[in-house]
Amino acid sequence: MGEQAEISTARQAANDELVLAFGRLQGAANRLEYILGRVLEEECGISHLMFEVLLILGRAGEPGLSMRAIAQEQVLTTGGATRLVDRMEAAGLVERAEDPADRRGRLVRLTPRGEEATVHAARVHVGNIRRYFLEPVPAEDRERFAEDLRILSHAARDILPRLP
Repeated sequence: MGEQAEISTARQAANDELVLAFGRLQGAANRLEYILGRVLEEECGISHLMFEVLLILGRAGEPGLSMRAIAQEQVLTTGGATRLVDRMEAAGLVERAEDPADRRGRLVRLTPRGEEATVHAARVHVGNIRRYFLEPVPAEDRERFAEDLRILSHAARDILPRLP
């Protein structure tokens, strides 16, 4: 993707190599999110966003994470994270507990049911990731592809402002 002339028409904008490349990335991510999320809902009874929160909490372990930390990890408002965690708590996947480091604070952690749901959903998800995400990429390019995505993800994360 070399240097291109300055964009001066809608046609040039629509055909710009970088605009097209980013559009393909966004389109692939949106379609894969839909495909993989739908399978999680059908086979596991949870949304993709809930699964992501279960993974974040699984990574964090005991004693859990604050609502703010969950919101920052998922790029949600704290209100959005609270509503999501409320639904997850009602489903028995997570629980709120006292924060041992802050008497006023509450932490969110997995319940035994949440642990089971995470493991089951991850098994389903990994199979679908292989099928829909990795298999279309040539085998010799997969490791580099995954590393490039990690770099992009971390670079974008580092640019975002932290929630107050």
